[in-house]
Formats: sequence, C-alpha cells, structure tokens
Amino acid sequence: MLSNLSISNWVGLIGTPLLIASGQVLFKMTSATAGELSVRNLLALFLNPVLVAALLLYGLGTIIWIYVLKAVPLTMAYSFMGLTFCFVPLLAQVFLGEALTLRYAIGAVFIIAGMLAING
Repeated sequence: MLSNLSISNWVGLIGTPLLIASGQVLFKMTSATAGELSVRNLLALFLNPVLVAALLLYGLGTIIWIYVLKAVPLTMAYSFMGLTFCFVPLLAQVFLGEALTLRYAIGAVFIIAGMLAING
C-alpha cells in the first residue's frame, strides 16, 4: 500500500510528525516565558508569538494530516506519528541544547523498526 503513495502523501506522512515535533519545541520555548498561573499571565501567554507559531504549526499539521488520511488507511498512517518521538529529541538538541543519548538512538531505531514491521 505505501509503495503506491504519491510524493505529496509521503510529504504529509513525514511532514506532519515534523510539524508536531516543531510545535513541541516551541511549546517548550514558550514555557520559559510563562509566569505563575494568573489571568494576566494567561493573557500574556496567549499573545506570545512563539506560542502562536506553535499553534499554527499544529493546525497546519492537522490540516495536512486530514488530506493524508484521504489516501492512507488510519491504521497504517498513524504509525508515522511515532516519528514525533524521533524528531522531538533531535530538534530539542538543535534548538534547546538538550543532550542526545545512546538510549535515545536505540529507542529511535526500535520506533522505525516498528513502523517498518507495521507497514512492510
């Protein structure tokens, strides 16, 4: 089934988890500016451009995902969301300086192996 997909479907299958992972990194960046829970701080949070960008990425990813699901069965497509567990640590390392470990690498290999087993 996956071998018959168009380029745009492949872009969506891989791009949506990348958009979601990017949003997660932006959420983390937003959390550094979030004050204590109060009405004033919530208003400031809602006006935070980094949070707005994160929400836009999530929204764009969702729209793209809807179109991917027109062509790919959910049971196959959803396994690609596991890529977020690979992308988030990579992006966190690049943009936040978080460490990548051997355990992360081993886990990422298992996630990708699982995707291949599900869709192979």
